Amino acid sequence: MAEQIRIVSGEVELKAQLNESVSAGALVKKLPLELRMSRWGDEYYGDCGVSVEEGPEARELMEVGEVAIWPPGSALCIFFGPTPASTGEEPRAASKVNPIGRISSGVQALKKLGPSIQVRVESATKAET
Repeated sequence: MAEQIRIVSGEVELKAQLNESVSAGALVKKLPLELRMSRWGDEYYGDCGVSVEEGPEARELMEVGEVAIWPPGSALCIFFGPTPASTGEEPRAASKVNPIGRISSGVQALKKLGPSIQVRVESATKAET
Protein backbone atom coordinates (compact mmCIF):
# COMPACT_ATOMS: atom_id res chain seq x y z
CA MET A 1 0.00 0.00 0.00
CA ALA A 2 1.30 3.45 -0.91
CA GLU A 3 2.01 5.89 1.89
CA GLN A 4 -0.40 8.72 2.66
CA ILE A 5 0.73 11.94 4.27
CA ARG A 6 -1.10 14.73 6.05
CA ILE A 7 -0.06 18.34 5.37
CA VAL A 8 -1.30 20.81 7.99
CA SER A 9 -0.98 24.60 8.11
CA GLY A 10 -3.25 26.35 10.59
CA GLU A 11 -6.81 25.28 9.80
CA VAL A 12 -5.88 23.86 6.39
CA GLU A 13 -5.40 20.09 6.42
CA LEU A 14 -4.69 18.17 3.24
CA LYS A 15 -3.99 14.51 2.54
CA ALA A 16 -1.72 13.32 -0.22
CA GLN A 17 -1.18 9.87 -1.67
CA LEU A 18 2.53 9.31 -2.33
CA ASN A 19 3.92 7.34 -5.25
CA GLU A 20 6.55 4.62 -4.88
CA SER A 21 9.51 6.73 -6.02
CA VAL A 22 12.90 7.00 -4.32
CA SER A 23 12.14 10.66 -3.52
CA ALA A 24 8.81 9.79 -1.86
CA GLY A 25 10.55 7.11 0.21
CA ALA A 26 13.22 9.61 1.29
CA LEU A 27 10.50 12.03 2.49
CA VAL A 28 8.69 9.30 4.44
CA LYS A 29 11.93 8.50 6.32
CA LYS A 30 12.07 12.15 7.54
CA LEU A 31 8.49 12.27 8.88
CA PRO A 32 7.15 13.94 10.90
CA LEU A 33 8.48 17.28 9.67
CA GLU A 34 7.92 20.91 10.63
CA LEU A 35 8.97 23.40 7.98
CA ARG A 36 8.44 26.93 6.79
CA MET A 37 7.20 27.21 3.21
CA SER A 38 7.29 30.25 0.95
CA ARG A 39 4.82 31.03 -1.80
CA TRP A 40 5.89 31.42 -5.44
CA GLY A 41 2.75 32.13 -7.44
CA ASP A 42 0.49 29.17 -6.68
CA GLU A 43 3.25 26.94 -5.35
CA TYR A 44 4.52 26.53 -1.81
CA TYR A 45 8.08 25.32 -1.33
CA GLY A 46 10.33 24.81 1.65
CA ASP A 47 13.50 22.99 2.66
CA CYS A 48 12.45 19.59 3.98
CA GLY A 49 15.96 18.18 4.34
CA VAL A 50 15.42 15.49 1.68
CA SER A 51 18.57 15.19 -0.40
CA VAL A 52 17.93 13.28 -3.65
CA GLU A 53 19.23 13.33 -7.20
CA GLU A 54 17.05 14.38 -10.10
CA GLY A 55 15.15 11.22 -11.04
CA PRO A 56 14.13 9.89 -14.46
CA GLU A 57 10.58 11.07 -13.67
CA ALA A 58 11.72 14.69 -13.10
CA ARG A 59 9.84 17.39 -15.00
CA GLU A 60 8.87 21.06 -14.88
CA LEU A 61 5.26 20.90 -16.07
CA MET A 62 3.05 19.83 -13.17
CA GLU A 63 -0.64 19.38 -12.42
CA VAL A 64 -2.73 21.12 -9.76
CA GLY A 65 -2.44 19.12 -6.55
CA GLU A 66 0.90 17.48 -7.31
CA VAL A 67 3.56 17.32 -4.62
CA ALA A 68 7.25 17.09 -5.52
CA ILE A 69 10.81 17.30 -4.27
CA TRP A 70 13.08 19.94 -5.84
CA PRO A 71 16.55 18.35 -5.73
CA PRO A 72 18.69 21.54 -5.95
CA GLY A 73 17.06 23.01 -2.83
CA SER A 74 16.07 19.83 -0.96
CA ALA A 75 12.62 21.41 -1.04
CA LEU A 76 9.12 20.02 -0.74
CA CYS A 77 6.89 21.68 -3.36
CA ILE A 78 3.09 21.79 -3.44
CA PHE A 79 1.55 22.96 -6.73
CA PHE A 80 -1.96 24.47 -6.69
CA GLY A 81 -2.03 26.74 -9.75
CA PRO A 82 0.15 28.80 -12.08
CA THR A 83 3.60 29.95 -10.98
CA PRO A 84 5.72 32.81 -12.38
CA ALA A 85 7.30 30.21 -14.73
CA SER A 86 3.91 29.15 -16.17
CA THR A 87 2.91 30.03 -19.71
CA GLY A 88 -0.78 29.29 -19.09
CA GLU A 89 -2.93 28.02 -16.24
CA GLU A 90 -0.73 24.99 -15.56
CA PRO A 91 1.69 24.88 -12.64
CA ARG A 92 5.31 24.96 -13.78
CA ALA A 93 8.32 24.47 -11.52
CA ALA A 94 11.33 26.79 -11.72
CA SER A 95 13.39 23.75 -12.81
CA LYS A 96 12.84 20.00 -12.84
CA VAL A 97 11.29 18.44 -9.74
CA ASN A 98 10.73 14.81 -8.77
CA PRO A 99 6.95 14.20 -8.43
CA ILE A 100 6.20 12.26 -5.24
CA GLY A 101 2.40 12.24 -5.07
CA ARG A 102 -0.88 14.07 -5.30
CA ILE A 103 -3.21 15.82 -2.88
CA SER A 104 -6.57 14.04 -2.89
CA SER A 105 -8.84 17.08 -2.40
CA GLY A 106 -9.07 20.59 -1.02
CA VAL A 107 -5.85 21.90 -2.56
CA GLN A 108 -7.56 25.21 -3.46
CA ALA A 109 -7.63 26.08 0.27
CA LEU A 110 -3.92 26.94 -0.14
CA LYS A 111 -4.88 29.97 -2.25
CA LYS A 112 -6.20 31.64 0.92
CA LEU A 113 -2.88 31.37 2.79
CA GLY A 114 -0.16 34.02 2.92
CA PRO A 115 3.35 34.43 1.47
CA SER A 116 4.96 32.28 4.18
CA ILE A 117 3.40 29.43 6.16
CA GLN A 118 4.41 27.00 8.87
CA VAL A 119 3.62 23.41 7.86
CA ARG A 120 3.58 20.05 9.59
CA VAL A 121 3.94 16.97 7.38
CA GLU A 122 3.21 13.61 8.95
CA SER A 123 2.24 10.09 8.01
CA ALA A 124 -1.50 9.64 7.59
CA THR A 125 -1.09 5.93 6.85
CA LYS A 126 0.35 5.12 10.30
CA ALA A 127 -2.28 7.26 12.04
CA GLU A 128 -5.10 5.24 10.41
CA THR A 129 -3.70 1.78 11.13
